[in-house]
Amino acid sequence: MPITLDQAQTIVRAALDHGTQQGFQPLTVSVLDPGGALVALGRQDGSGYLRPDLATAKAWGLLGMGMTNRALAARAADSPDIYTSLVGLAGGKVVSVPGGVLVRDADGALLGAVGISGDASLNDEAAAVAGIEAAGLVAQTGAED
Repeated sequence: MPITLDQAQTIVRAALDHGTQQGFQPLTVSVLDPGGALVALGRQDGSGYLRPDLATAKAWGLLGMGMTNRALAARAADSPDIYTSLVGLAGGKVVSVPGGVLVRDADGALLGAVGISGDASLNDEAAAVAGIEAAGLVAQTGAED
């Protein structure tokens, strides 16, 4: 079963709260189901108008390639021509920097992905993890490997 609206809204609220508590720049949070469809989006006041697209691209690329952010970044570094082609084929909806996190249930089933944009990429990722954990779900960044 894909991520629910209630879970997605919890992720958005908790991720934004985490960013505020940590003093991050204004964040935008995008939560997608396993097919890449938008389930919930939240954008703090002051977050730039391109942030929703960037946050969504961070999550969408992970789902489309079936890999974590760090695995995608390693592929991009190892094969820049392939990565450039992938970004072109995806209409620019693939970003290989931290801030995109896969969402799994306790049994490891893929429920969707979260993308966050607004602060430094590792801070975006930390907010995503905080949101996912607040929803009682499991975050997979690739750093666990």
